[in-house]
Amino acid sequence: MFQGSMVALVTPMTATGEIDYDNLARLVEYHIDQGTDALVAVGTTGESATLSFAEHNDVIRRVVQLAQGRLPVIAGTGANATLEALHLTESAAEAGADACLLVAPYYNKPTQEGLYRHYSFIADRVDIPQILYNVPGRTGCDLLPDTVDRLADHPRIVAIKEASTLERILLLIERCAERMAVISGDDPFAAEAILAGGRGVISVTANVAPRAMHELCAAALAGDRATVERIDARLRPVHKALFVESSPIPVKWAVAQLGLIGPGIRLPLTPLAEPYHDTVRDALRTAHLL
Repeated sequence: MFQGSMVALVTPMTATGEIDYDNLARLVEYHIDQGTDALVAVGTTGESATLSFAEHNDVIRRVVQLAQGRLPVIAGTGANATLEALHLTESAAEAGADACLLVAPYYNKPTQEGLYRHYSFIADRVDIPQILYNVPGRTGCDLLPDTVDRLADHPRIVAIKEASTLERILLLIERCAERMAVISGDDPFAAEAILAGGRGVISVTANVAPRAMHELCAAALAGDRATVERIDARLRPVHKALFVESSPIPVKWAVAQLGLIGPGIRLPLTPLAEPYHDTVRDALRTAHLL
């Protein structure tokens, strides 16, 4: 169920910051039409940090309803307070999500034992497949391979999204791939990760290139390196351009350029700075997306 190109879906907003449910519906249909393999609703790319608890739950519920079982919905339910993450995970399960993605607790820098207990506590209590998410560059907290190895034995912990280095991804594939899916959390690493035994990518680029990312992942899962390298070469400028400022600033601007959403984004994030407009636009054009 959890493989291929899984889009880290942006959350559409109006110019004044309200959630734009009409464009959310358009995005879901767009991704179904374009072959995206799963939707990740209200992950960190979906601005989970600035949504209220009620908004967070409502967006997940809407995406589940809009998808109508046509592709899996993975709900972002991570938090740096274990009880908050538990409540979000419970709510996502009640809403009908197919799995939950839990980012490592940010800012408070738990120990490895604290991380093990955090994830075990939630997995013991909520009957839904759960995906670990390690992104130390954003959280200030690194979920180390020994801890992942321990957590991989839990029957409800089915995968890890790893967004640190390709070397770490390859190590996790070697140690854990028989017990959990290893998923790239960075588009530039996705091709090599899947060719080495990873199961897919939770992708920012898929917001603007969903069919290409699906085709790249399908080719990599089939071991077709030539096709993978051809597609990946075309998308590399996009991977880079979507991080010229903090994500999701560039990707929301890029999706708006495709006419799929409006320009809304919530403070403390701001719209893409004007000097970067040509950089992102040129990357989209180079990849034949605009």
